[in-house]
Amino acid sequence: MAVALTAVAATTRSVLLRDVDHRVDRLLAQETGEFANFVRKGVDPRSGKRFTDPDPLLKLHLERQYADPDEELLGLIDRGAGRTPAKKEQSRAPDVDHALAQDPAGLRAVFGSPDATGTLDRPGGAIRWSKVEIGADGARPAAAFVVAFHPEREQAKAEGVFHMLLAISGVALLMTTGIGWAVAGRILRPVRLVRTTAAQLTEQDLTRRIPVQGRDDIAALAETFNGMLDRLERAFAAQREFVDDAGHELRTPITIVRGHLELMGDDPREREETVRIVMEELDRMSRIVEDLLLLAKAERPDFVTPEPVQLAELTADVFVKARALGERDWKLAEVADTEAELDPQRITQAMVQLAQNAVQHTVPGQRIGIGSRLVRERAERERGERERTDRERIELYVADAGPGVTDQDAAVIFERFRRGTARRGSRGTGAGLGLAIVQAIAQGHGGHAELSRTDGGGATFTLVLDRTEPQ
Repeated sequence: MAVALTAVAATTRSVLLRDVDHRVDRLLAQETGEFANFVRKGVDPRSGKRFTDPDPLLKLHLERQYADPDEELLGLIDRGAGRTPAKKEQSRAPDVDHALAQDPAGLRAVFGSPDATGTLDRPGGAIRWSKVEIGADGARPAAAFVVAFHPEREQAKAEGVFHMLLAISGVALLMTTGIGWAVAGRILRPVRLVRTTAAQLTEQDLTRRIPVQGRDDIAALAETFNGMLDRLERAFAAQREFVDDAGHELRTPITIVRGHLELMGDDPREREETVRIVMEELDRMSRIVEDLLLLAKAERPDFVTPEPVQLAELTADVFVKARALGERDWKLAEVADTEAELDPQRITQAMVQLAQNAVQHTVPGQRIGIGSRLVRERAERERGERERTDRERIELYVADAGPGVTDQDAAVIFERFRRGTARRGSRGTGAGLGLAIVQAIAQGHGGHAELSRTDGGGATFTLVLDRTEPQ
């Protein structure tokens, strides 16, 4: 703003000084033009004829003129070679110091100059002048009519306006700086609060929040920052819970292995039983580690690799593989005859995991159904006018006729290290990561996994995926 105000003041000064120059040029041109016209057309009132002597010519013209302030009108006649031209007449003595009429050296310089106009630089200030010469004609001596203008006052007025603008600009700048400082401080206070809050955040304390006031962009920034803190707090809480649960799940088999090894005797049968138990626990630890690595990989963008898949063939393949998991009443309930972009390996892994859970919570002879279907939904939206669009989704499900899932377990069953309450017929020994993997695979396809009750009793686990047409 200081640069802008200074530029405005400097530009105004330049414009005012240029206007002074233009006014002086017009005044000089007007005065000399009037005298030249008088020389061509003027008549001596005493003889009624044209002037032959410059003396009465200059005297009569000057008597009829009125000099403006800061202006000198001079009639000069050369009285002899090398002598100062005599001042014949001056209509008005200007109210200025260092008048040209009182400066013999300046008069000689103007009178002897070959130019018709110019600027005379003197210690008392520069003078703008213009002249009309009356040439020598026999007995008539050389003479000249000179108009001299002292521009100091006009220029001083322009300088005064310039200085006034600078003063006003300085005051305006100080006021604007103060107001801007106060307003900027008020606007940036939430930003400083965000910075301070961010500096005070630690992994152990994510509970601080920024108070939101108003509905401007700063308030939106505070709301966004608070939302980020909410997500970070949930993420850190989930991470701590995950690490605690993982440590607990891995600590149990390690304790079992260590205890059996410490108590192992020399009896071959006892050693064989100990080795068997140790191998089982090591296998369980290996499965837990593999599941943890798989869940960690689920955060990567290459977790799923979609490709065009015939859903009917994929459902049939899953059904064939699931039948080998146990002696149950397996049924291929329905198949969706369509093609979609899916990762067949991940979808098969999730469906087989659901089938394995169904086997663990049922007894031989109970029914387990596997199927897929294409569901169309009618959705309405506003876009200029009401429109209706059809939305398609793919559902792959495993439905069993087991004891089902309680409402308490259903709320957390897809979380990591969450196992349902032990029920009759359940023989599950997993770490509670299977359904978390199923949910991760569904989310990797842009969908989700959900639980519902099976008609007639039991649980139905479904992968709900938005249909993507193959390219």
